[in-house]
Amino acid sequence: MILHAVVNDQPCPVHVPDGMLRDAADVFARMDADMDRGWQMSRVWVDRPDRIQRCQIVADRLLTALETENRELAALMAAYILHRMPDIRALDIDAGGDMIRTRIDAGGAPRDETHGPQPQP
Repeated sequence: MILHAVVNDQPCPVHVPDGMLRDAADVFARMDADMDRGWQMSRVWVDRPDRIQRCQIVADRLLTALETENRELAALMAAYILHRMPDIRALDIDAGGDMIRTRIDAGGAPRDETHGPQPQP
């Protein structure tokens, strides 16, 4: 399975080995439990990240894994996103450090899935 990620307008397909979505269910549950306590998303604290926000958080970790060429971590983060959003078509990761700006194309027409509390100028 492949997660079609884009970073700085460059395609970065991430291959997820067969069975990883199933085999990593315990890891995904621990990740969710960690995010259940709230998360600092860029400059905004989010008490209860929703499904989209959780995928934005994990996409930020995926970006780090891609930058450090940690293929195992990249595959695991991609697997989480694919597991939580099975209808995802593409993931445009904000490389500027603002995870709230990461866009998700899930089913249907592309949507700007950046939402939630926005920092005040």
